[in-house]
Amino acid sequence: MTEKNELKTLLLIEDNPDDYEATRRSFQKANFLNPIHWSPSANDGIDFLKGRGRYESDPPRERPGLILLDLNMPGIDGRAALSIIKNDEEIRSIPVIVLTTSADERDVEYCYSIGASTYIQKPVDLNRLVEAAARMRDYWFGVALLPCAVTK
Repeated sequence: MTEKNELKTLLLIEDNPDDYEATRRSFQKANFLNPIHWSPSANDGIDFLKGRGRYESDPPRERPGLILLDLNMPGIDGRAALSIIKNDEEIRSIPVIVLTTSADERDVEYCYSIGASTYIQKPVDLNRLVEAAARMRDYWFGVALLPCAVTK
């Protein structure tokens, strides 16, 4: 595991504060110590990635190493957000893990067809969520090589 990958920020786009908190806790228990930036909506997540809106005056930063994306959100949902991300030249190379309660085969097919890197049905049991977090850590920050770029 390279130190550079270990420290990359994760962007969690999740509208439910309880799901955000459960994910954060499970990552801590799995020793997944990367900083997590929580965006409570797809609009906010895309603004964060693009350095616009409330992030416009932020100093330049390294873009997230990984995006965790919920599908079912009000407003722009995760499907639309994934499409926006994967059609944007500046951010399309960031791996997107769809982390959602949906096991609908149509969602799985659609997300992979537009560029999702992985599709994971969110475990409802905390122990299984911790196990999933540990596997994500081991693969994405231990085995995979991630793109590196600074964004506004």
